[in-house]
Amino acid sequence: MKLTVSRIDPWSAMKMSFLISVALGIAGVVMVAVLWMILSGMGVFSEVNRLVGTILQDSENPFDLMDFLGFGRVLSLSIVIGVIDVILLTALSTLGAFLYNICSALVGGLQLTLTDD
Repeated sequence: MKLTVSRIDPWSAMKMSFLISVALGIAGVVMVAVLWMILSGMGVFSEVNRLVGTILQDSENPFDLMDFLGFGRVLSLSIVIGVIDVILLTALSTLGAFLYNICSALVGGLQLTLTDD
């Protein structure tokens, strides 16, 4: 059976892409939190602090990596990036649906062949 996808509803494309991008955003925030906890548990941050302290040898202003990479700061940044990602992916997929509809009007759409097993 041959079918042709002649039009994609931009509203349904926007709803689906919003839900998928929200799920990806939540997964990204959880992934960053787990990765930070693993690295902290392995002592990577303390080793970097020790290494940079050895290189700088500044007793007045000791270097602390947690001033820059604290858990709250990293998690906040990943949430901001996730929100921006949701907005951009939703807008781009809606725009893609509009562009597909324009191109489909010119060339006839995407033809699919379905078979019954």
